[in-house]
Amino acid sequence: MKPLNILSIPGDGIGPEIMEATLPVVEKVLTDAGVSYEIAHAKLGGQALDEYGFPYPDETKALAQAADGILFGAIGGPKWDKMPRHLRPETGLLAIREDLGLFANFRPATIYPELVSASSLKPELVSGLDILIVRELTGGIYFGKPRAIEEREGERVGFNTMIYSESEIRRVAQVAFDAASKRGGKLCSVDKANVLEVSQLWRDVVEEEAKNWPNVELTHMYVDNAAMQLVRAPKQFDVVLTSNLFGDILSDAAAMLTGSIGMLPSASLDVNNKGLYEPVHGSAPDIAGEDKANPLACILSAAMMLRYTFNLSEQADKIENAVSKVLAAGYRTGDIAGQEVGEKLVGTREIGQQVLAALS
Repeated sequence: MKPLNILSIPGDGIGPEIMEATLPVVEKVLTDAGVSYEIAHAKLGGQALDEYGFPYPDETKALAQAADGILFGAIGGPKWDKMPRHLRPETGLLAIREDLGLFANFRPATIYPELVSASSLKPELVSGLDILIVRELTGGIYFGKPRAIEEREGERVGFNTMIYSESEIRRVAQVAFDAASKRGGKLCSVDKANVLEVSQLWRDVVEEEAKNWPNVELTHMYVDNAAMQLVRAPKQFDVVLTSNLFGDILSDAAAMLTGSIGMLPSASLDVNNKGLYEPVHGSAPDIAGEDKANPLACILSAAMMLRYTFNLSEQADKIENAVSKVLAAGYRTGDIAGQEVGEKLVGTREIGQQVLAALS
């Protein structure tokens, strides 16, 4: 069997720190399982801009296309905020998603029992929370054309195009229905069909696809109501399917239900389950280099990579269980620290080392 081909892209801000804490965890579980692997390294975003002049350079593109699974840290920072839009770091992330056809984004929002008190909601609303948001990732308003800022009748006008084809909607719906069939059997499709034609098409196609999944209960919800319901009664959701823009917003809202955005992983998959795996949080430039970042979302993203791309569920479980053990032992980075008795406030490196130790 050929070695697993993994590409590490630390990225910007806290990205290098959380990746440094994550890779030893990946290496240990694979080595312990007798699985051979190769890990290459590349740059994307601001770091790539500084070295190559482009946020998604050809060198990174070649490595990404050759990799089976990609582990990514974070992107962006104020250093590059005034760059032209086509040279902004975030453009590199959009480009790699589009280049690799990573159309389905999985963003789980689950809460560890030890972190229930860290949520901004009452414990009874979030205890046992387990939501999976499936977001379409390569279409919609982020990629639609025409798009521009131009002058009309003496003033600036900005415009973007929200567009989806039937095939784009159907393929991500199939992924979401499949996920729901393996979980609680409930799928809520979120749109804005009351005012947007593109959302009406979305709803029509999802309903057509539902006929192929009789074991899954399908419901629909407008995005504004979905945002409210995530705060009012989040445990009503199992799998949520939605478009690129709506998913971007709702998944961050769901993240905070769990106590910290620093705890949530994500997976972006193509039709063959090749994926790019990244924590949901941003680059946090204000704490970069200070050993304060929470690497657990990145570590959990690595577990998702082992599960979805490499079909190594046992090794993924070991990582997730190790994270649970570390939290149960009271170890906390600043973003998840509370006032609980026995908490131990530690930095990025230390909590990574604790996860590594828990694997033993």
